[in-house]
Amino acid sequence: MSNHELAGVTLLKAPARDAATDTREIEGIVKSLISDVAARGDAAVRDYALKFDNSDRAVFEVTPAERDEALAALDPQTRKDTEFAIRNVRRFAEAQLATMLPLEIEALPGVHLGHRVIPLDIVGCYVPGGRYPLLSAPVMSIVPAKVAGVGEVIACLPPNAHPAMIAGCHLSGADRIFRIGGAQAIAAMAYGTATVPQVDKIVGPGNAYVNEAKRQVFGRVGIDQLAGPSEIFILADSTGDAEMIATDLLAQAEHDVRTRVGLITTDPSLAEAVLAEVERQLQTLETADVAAPAWRNYGEIAVCDSEDAMIAYSDRIAAEHLQVHTVDAHGLAARLRSYGSLFIGTNASVVYSDKCVGTNHTLPTMAAGRYTGGLWVGSYVKTCTHQWLTDEGVVQVAPPAVRQSAAEGLQGHRRAAALRLERMQHQGYT
Repeated sequence: MSNHELAGVTLLKAPARDAATDTREIEGIVKSLISDVAARGDAAVRDYALKFDNSDRAVFEVTPAERDEALAALDPQTRKDTEFAIRNVRRFAEAQLATMLPLEIEALPGVHLGHRVIPLDIVGCYVPGGRYPLLSAPVMSIVPAKVAGVGEVIACLPPNAHPAMIAGCHLSGADRIFRIGGAQAIAAMAYGTATVPQVDKIVGPGNAYVNEAKRQVFGRVGIDQLAGPSEIFILADSTGDAEMIATDLLAQAEHDVRTRVGLITTDPSLAEAVLAEVERQLQTLETADVAAPAWRNYGEIAVCDSEDAMIAYSDRIAAEHLQVHTVDAHGLAARLRSYGSLFIGTNASVVYSDKCVGTNHTLPTMAAGRYTGGLWVGSYVKTCTHQWLTDEGVVQVAPPAVRQSAAEGLQGHRRAAALRLERMQHQGYT
């Protein structure tokens, strides 16, 4: 059963296109680019920078002097607002990290099991900044990495990004900053070049080429997730405000022409009102050249015959951003299971989280919210287990391990399982 065939759901407006399939043709382009960067390193990166970004920079890394210059040029209020966001993101990341504790238990007499929470050595943060100077982007990827204790944090951003983006990377704590954008940045961080170090994990959102590059290098390095075009869905009942809903939908639609936006409601009258209100607001929205095609091609309004149907449809979509505008927003929110981040009540706008409230705005898209959450401080650590046994512990586990190995026909396993027990018995252990 597809999303559009779910029982109790009627689409007042169906999306005209599918963002997931609209980008499949780039797979071959990205594969060739990655192979080229892996083979030719910095030379290939320079060629692609000239081709895609019209940049002929000979040196990719931002120098300390250039950092100082970008910081000095930053508008004082913009700096205060950036530092406000950094404090909030850091505070929340620190609270999250405090929940991730080392573990040590004695599972059986003499059998000690545990785990350690270990920061990654080196992480690459892709910082988008093509269409708009997304000042919050470096905050969301770099600050949690520093809180987690990552040894070295590398930031890559498009070569022609606004200088404020460099300042944002610096204030967020980036150890090194490179003016490399697009899929070539992902390839450089995954394989390493003469100037760009190879990282252990790559995080951060980007355009379709960046996303595809992350998909292709996964395995060689870790990635946070595959972040497709942005998404917002709003759940609303008859108490919903058409103007507010339309405004929030278009706020996300202006991100990209492939942004997916939608309303899921139990009120047909509200559905009609939001449809009309979106069209009205598009007439005066300065970014309508982006928001309008996003709404035309990927916008959706679903009318559900019950709250249960509304919840089921929402969980099937698993939207990146999910707002709840209902009479009992907290009660309905508690029943939802699949989303990237949840915005409970009309005061909780996605825009606040996008910018500065403290939760991370790098979130799962394309229904990935059914199996994963978004970027968080835990994305920058490994939880690695360990064990140690006393002689008493060997007595506990060796006999069943010997029997199981023999039953499986694994004689080498059986010998290894038996060896310590046999030696203990020779030494008189009882």
